[in-house]
Amino acid sequence: MSGVVRIALLAVFCGLVAAGGAGRAGAADAPPAPLQRQQVEAIIHDYLMQHPDVLIAALRQAEDKLHKDDEAKASHAVVRNRQAVFNDPSTPVGGNPHGDVSIVEFFDYRCPYCKEVEPSLEAMVKQDPQLRLVYKEFPILGPVSVTAAHAALAAQNQGKYDAFHRAMMGVRGNITDETVYRVAASVGLNVDELKRDMASPQIAQTIKDNMKLADALDIRGTPAFVIGDKVVPGAADLDTLKSMVAEARKQ
Repeated sequence: MSGVVRIALLAVFCGLVAAGGAGRAGAADAPPAPLQRQQVEAIIHDYLMQHPDVLIAALRQAEDKLHKDDEAKASHAVVRNRQAVFNDPSTPVGGNPHGDVSIVEFFDYRCPYCKEVEPSLEAMVKQDPQLRLVYKEFPILGPVSVTAAHAALAAQNQGKYDAFHRAMMGVRGNITDETVYRVAASVGLNVDELKRDMASPQIAQTIKDNMKLADALDIRGTPAFVIGDKVVPGAADLDTLKSMVAEARKQ
């Protein structure tokens, strides 16, 4: 039984007990006997069978509460980790580096949903000259993802992170290590130099820090975004992203 269902059933139970136990002050202080418990459970079962709308409403209310609680926890986590989220010097930045609002994206080059949302991000950067993009390499989909993340961060040394990132996001279908190096060459990277730079302990540490930060923000999948003090899991559409950027500007 999920946590939402448990909370909902508890809400229904408390409501029925409150309604049926009015006027019996003190009786509710003692735990119910086994027979009383069976009778109460039978009453709840029969009531819910006759009034399923009550359970549906309780489920929705419980789900809303859990969602609000999760949002509040995520916001507190963003505040606690603000420097690492928005201003880590090892993290690549796109758009306007001095923009007034940042979109932080946790992504994986093997994630099809990350590639779906990429055109929206590129469109926003073109439309909004004050938008800043913060790229958090978050390789969680296997060894090739790790290779691609290392290559992307190493591409900074040759001044080609953006070019490599866009090219990798444009690759469809399965990718291999060979795909990564082919894309690197296609954007003008020196692949031999890239491979040497990919072994840098600093790059490994950056990815390790990103993993730790994602855990602190309760980010489990890709893509995930941080805008203002909110964490947005999943492939948000263009309108949602624009709305959240506008909200962040008001803060």
